[in-house]
Amino acid sequence: MDSEQLAEMAADACDDRKATDIQLIRIDEVSSLADWMVIAGGLSEVQVRAIAKSVEDRLEAEADRMPLRREGINEGKWALLDYGELIVHVLQPSERSYYDLEAFWSHGEQHEFTNSELSRAS
Repeated sequence: MDSEQLAEMAADACDDRKATDIQLIRIDEVSSLADWMVIAGGLSEVQVRAIAKSVEDRLEAEADRMPLRREGINEGKWALLDYGELIVHVLQPSERSYYDLEAFWSHGEQHEFTNSELSRAS
């Protein structure tokens, strides 16, 4: 499984828990930090934790991958899952607005996430 497929799987796992405004950003040509960033919104501490758990569970079950690092899960305001070539951020609206990761990584290649239910219906 390549890093793009991993990012798409993580984004789909975010969508399973009704994450808002899911963004996939390819950063491998502008940074050595990772190949992909997935940025998603959660509207509460409970939802942020549920989204992060959904990503962890899906990537472990379907890609046999565990995060190298996890941060912020207990607080539930901003969760970070680092898989090496993929970094997943799940943020509540105030944190997402404050850190504005989309603007920081705007020089990366933006990829549109298609809602899994919409793609299954077509």
